[in-house]
Amino acid sequence: MNTRRTSAQIGDLPPVGRPANNALLEAGITTLAEVATHSRRDLLALHGVGPKAVDILAAALAERGLAFAAS
Repeated sequence: MNTRRTSAQIGDLPPVGRPANNALLEAGITTLAEVATHSRRDLLALHGVGPKAVDILAAALAERGLAFAAS
């Protein structure tokens, strides 16, 4: 039996995986609006957030008419 649990969805963020969820939570990022205040580079610098998670976040931002902050 697997006792590892995946993190619950955070705010309105799309599912990006447990390591990325944990990194975003640790950075105090819980909404897409908060994601939009960070650059792609800033998010990639967080341990646990990789290119796949950033691409998922970018798509979710675009759906809401938002984008990452400029670098």
